[in-house]
Amino acid sequence: MLLKAELHCHIEGAALPALVTSQAEKYGADVSAFIRDGAYHWHDFSSFLAAYDAAANLFRSEEDYAALAETYLTGLANEGAIYSEFFTSPDHAERAGLSPQAYTAGLGEGIVRARAKTGIEGRMIVTGVRHFGPAAVEKAARFAATCGHPLVTGFGMAGDERSGHPRDFVRAFDIAREAGLGITVHAGEFGGADSVEAALDYFAPTRIGHGVRTVEDPDLVRRVAEEGVVLEVCPVSNVVLGVFPDYTHHPFPQLHAAGCRLTLNSDDPPHFHTSIGHEYAVASRHFDLDEAALTAVTCTALEAAFVDEETRRTLLSRLAEAEAAQVVAE
Repeated sequence: MLLKAELHCHIEGAALPALVTSQAEKYGADVSAFIRDGAYHWHDFSSFLAAYDAAANLFRSEEDYAALAETYLTGLANEGAIYSEFFTSPDHAERAGLSPQAYTAGLGEGIVRARAKTGIEGRMIVTGVRHFGPAAVEKAARFAATCGHPLVTGFGMAGDERSGHPRDFVRAFDIAREAGLGITVHAGEFGGADSVEAALDYFAPTRIGHGVRTVEDPDLVRRVAEEGVVLEVCPVSNVVLGVFPDYTHHPFPQLHAAGCRLTLNSDDPPHFHTSIGHEYAVASRHFDLDEAALTAVTCTALEAAFVDEETRRTLLSRLAEAEAAQVVAE
């Protein structure tokens, strides 16, 4: 099986409908407004966010979050993934009545359980929500910098890319960087190429979440390629949410041909009827990536991962061994 790695997934958005339904029974909640016939149902971005938040509100204890992380990572491992980073949201935890510390501890426990069962490595990226304002994002950064959890290795910002000026969030990223955390930020999804350029100028991230609309500016494409910034590309969600009308119009091949460093990710997988395995299959079918090219995508993800160097070497060795074994088999 082709080995895979994922850098861009929102953990609450990874909750399977079956797990959410079980949580609803536990808490006496009704999910019929957004889950029907075992699947999420929504019709536009606003209703997607409502379904996302309603599902997230059904995870209310450390054990709930441990089960969520374990379920997600175990499913990933079953598709050949050896590494995963997922976005966490202290804001969602507090809305559900759980402290950020307990929330993070529960998710960390889920990572440990999944690793023991499958060998998959996992890390957490604390995110601030851009449209909640600079103070909220800075609060999330301070938590990320001071929580002391060994599996929290990154900081990022999600939310409405058009909200606020980038300069308003600089301090949050400085706090995270000074703490030694890896830096990523959502840009170039619903915001245009200018949102990617602003993110690079103000936050100096090593990775951009999505970043696909970089393609709108040839000079920016060259900059991203030359600076080695890694784009966390989520093809299926880009099409489902209408960023691009179909895979024929998706810029992955253009960005790849221009020398940009790209990864494949599932974003909020059950909401978009996808998975990490499906993302790799889409790239094979629609972007003409053969097995060697897909392995290179996995290698890029591992090289860009927010992990210590010993863990990175171990993961890259696993990938190289699997690749060598495949060559021998052929």
